[in-house]
Amino acid sequence: MSKTYFDETHCAIGHPKSTFMQWMLTVDHKRIGIMYAAVMFVFFFVAVFTAFAMRLELFAPGGQYMDGDTFNQAFTLHGVIMIFLFIIPGIPAIFGNIVMPLMIGAKDVSFPRLNWFTFWLYIAGCCIALASLFIGEGVADTGWTFYAPYSMNTGTNVIMALVAAFVLGFASILTGLNFLVTIHRLRAPGMTFFKMPLFVWGIYATAWIQLLATPVVGITLILAILEKYFGIGIFDPAKGGDPVLFQHLFWIYSHPAVYLMILPAFGIMSEIIPTFSRKEVFGYRTIALSSASIAGIGYLVWGHHLYTSGMSDVAKTVFSFLTFFVAIPTGVKFYDWVATMYQGKIVLSTPMIWALGTIITFAIGGITGITITMIGLDIHLQDTYYTVAHFHYAILGGVVFLMFAGMHYWFPLVTGKMYNERKAKIAFYLNFVGFNLLWFPMFIAGYYGMPRRYFDYLPEFQIYHQLSFIGAVIFIAGLIYMFWVFFKGWTQGEAATPNPWNATTLEWHLPTSPPPLENHTKVPYVDFDPYEYHHGEPVVKFNYETMQRID
Repeated sequence: MSKTYFDETHCAIGHPKSTFMQWMLTVDHKRIGIMYAAVMFVFFFVAVFTAFAMRLELFAPGGQYMDGDTFNQAFTLHGVIMIFLFIIPGIPAIFGNIVMPLMIGAKDVSFPRLNWFTFWLYIAGCCIALASLFIGEGVADTGWTFYAPYSMNTGTNVIMALVAAFVLGFASILTGLNFLVTIHRLRAPGMTFFKMPLFVWGIYATAWIQLLATPVVGITLILAILEKYFGIGIFDPAKGGDPVLFQHLFWIYSHPAVYLMILPAFGIMSEIIPTFSRKEVFGYRTIALSSASIAGIGYLVWGHHLYTSGMSDVAKTVFSFLTFFVAIPTGVKFYDWVATMYQGKIVLSTPMIWALGTIITFAIGGITGITITMIGLDIHLQDTYYTVAHFHYAILGGVVFLMFAGMHYWFPLVTGKMYNERKAKIAFYLNFVGFNLLWFPMFIAGYYGMPRRYFDYLPEFQIYHQLSFIGAVIFIAGLIYMFWVFFKGWTQGEAATPNPWNATTLEWHLPTSPPPLENHTKVPYVDFDPYEYHHGEPVVKFNYETMQRID
């Protein structure tokens, strides 16, 4: 493909001459981010409705609509889509592409064509995952963790799922590399590391995890494929292998991947809180450095997933001790966010309401995570619905809720339109109530011994599943309503001003909304902190034509 054609397709989001092929071949980071969002949310709703089918099955004891094998395939499909196709790549691929270059004053990412290639590599991984549904014995039934030795012996199509995960991991590595180079090399003049917006810090810490941790799971998946095809005894004990080795290799990547999901989400929170508190962020450096600390500590704690696998008591104690350290930098962030809001001029716009709701849901997810860090409690609660509820409070109630907060926050920047605030708040309350009614009863069911991944259960657990089903209906209604509000805003909403939230970071200092081709009219010079307010008003203002500061 010629350079000329690439240049012709590198056009702005709202370019009137845009065609289908220009979108498919564009190297504009903003368009690539929008295409990521479109594909990922299609898969998101597939996974949501797969989970709803499981909730429908679990409404009453006994087999209703699925047998055990189908249920196993359903929760595997749900997990693989949500983890590998949506949550892990989600915020970096969408907002890392759309917003991060704007925030550092860059015209694009460092390697625009690599960015284009990475998107299509992601699409290739998605296509392989979809093909696994229709080739051979159907979708894998191992769960999203692909634990050996079962994954080595099942008759379902595990190999294609493993290949899909490998391809998606490779795309993640290239994305991380591109973002690292962009942040190091393309920051605006004067923007030191401690003048970067905190969302950029979240993307930066995430990119290091993508670059350093993802190859481990890639190697693990290749070893599993070699064993499946060639009978090499690596993980299968019947062939002289060690199944616990697979768990160690898998979680050496997959626990840092939890922070790969949450760190950019924390970055979104750190943008929204000062903007709608109309106040300079409290503890900027501690928030920035805590992101790096979480990324570093996250490499050392994978063993807490293996308490019941037969590891020594010494190893359990060491991993438990190290895991508690993750709570320290996370607690620092929460303290700084609350301190930022203290005596601020808080504006309860929709992004702020999503952020405040996330503080509640993620705090519940974090505190329940601390409980299962304790060895004795974890042995009781391992593989129960308590763990399921904890995971969804942390990931869905943390990562995805903050993704929705970011969608509301940057919606006027991307579309040039405003959604209906009243309807958007109704959508939030539907989601918040439905989410808590869906997942909180599972803490109780898990505490009383309800095992996860079972399609049948004892009658005493029925009330918890029925409450969860009602919550699922409300939650899905809220999701559909929220996206309808977005659609109506994009197609019929009022035109947005360039800076409707009175924010201070560079992405809001643009001549037009949506952003023009190559973003800022001129490269800005950054001689100020990213969050400066005085009596509720931004300290720094820009001339949009010259990109010079107006004091």
